[in-house]
Amino acid sequence: MIDFRSDTVTKPTTAMREAIANAEVGDDVYGDDPTVNSLEAMAAEMYGFDGALFTSSGTQANLLALMAHCERGDEYICGQQAHNYKFEGGGAAVLGSIQPQPLTNQADGSILLTDIQAAIKPDDVHFAHTQLLSLENTIGGKVLPQAYLAQAQTLAFDNKLKIHLDGARVANAAVAQNIAIGDITQYFDSVSICLSKGLCAPVGSLLLGDERLIHKARRWRKMLGGGMRQAGILAAAAKLAITDQVDRLAIDHDNARYLAECLSELDEFEIEAQQVQTNMLFAEVKQDVDIKHIATELKSLGILISPGSTLRLVTHADISRADIDSFIAKLKGLLA
Repeated sequence: MIDFRSDTVTKPTTAMREAIANAEVGDDVYGDDPTVNSLEAMAAEMYGFDGALFTSSGTQANLLALMAHCERGDEYICGQQAHNYKFEGGGAAVLGSIQPQPLTNQADGSILLTDIQAAIKPDDVHFAHTQLLSLENTIGGKVLPQAYLAQAQTLAFDNKLKIHLDGARVANAAVAQNIAIGDITQYFDSVSICLSKGLCAPVGSLLLGDERLIHKARRWRKMLGGGMRQAGILAAAAKLAITDQVDRLAIDHDNARYLAECLSELDEFEIEAQQVQTNMLFAEVKQDVDIKHIATELKSLGILISPGSTLRLVTHADISRADIDSFIAKLKGLLA
């Protein structure tokens, strides 16, 4: 299958499979897994934090951050399109008793600083206590500028807020700007990094923060059923994700731009190819196009897409330039 639905579908590399087979393991709940311990120490040093916690998913890492920063009845500010608000099952509210305050994301993915400032609640018993600002980078494939991150950090500090980054695709943001991931994470009190998207690990995310936050998050992780035992099998692949797989994301970005240019030549789609910044693109489908039928036909031809009035296509390590050419050729045939 040629799968454009998401970069979550990436398969672990041959090197990862070998590392998994040979991983030295212990019981991570007891703190005895040497490969997990090595991963967490390495990640903390690489990204400039006191500590790190290996988690089963990005959703879990984000929830642990929210629950470690906030108490019951607190509030966090985020974007209306934020993954930890819109796509994570309402976990902050359901499991953490934390109130989300979503604000409008601008076209570039940012939240207006004036909107954030206005949303911070006064110290009044009528209101939830605003405790945290949560940003996402990349968001919808868009990269938040470094200057904006610095301004958001200053706003949070001036208002005695903590600031969290949902960095599920922060490696893509770094590669797109030709900077280190640490240059982005420096502006945050905590960061989640997903390893099982473009970085190709089979399972896992990292949560980074200071010692207090990681200690608290580790306790919440156990309560939420996230205490894994011989997790070094997964951590072995995760180590290769953050050491070997970051630079090659540039190939995915180039392929996404190429795919956007190909789609822009088809009358049935509207897309601004120059707006594609990383590995994700969005194309508006003309009303007279039966995209659901096309998706069904493409599946029978070995190509997977997620149909909708806006078509999201994602490039990744298992999508080659030849795969894109094959997709465009078969798409043209179905449209004809």
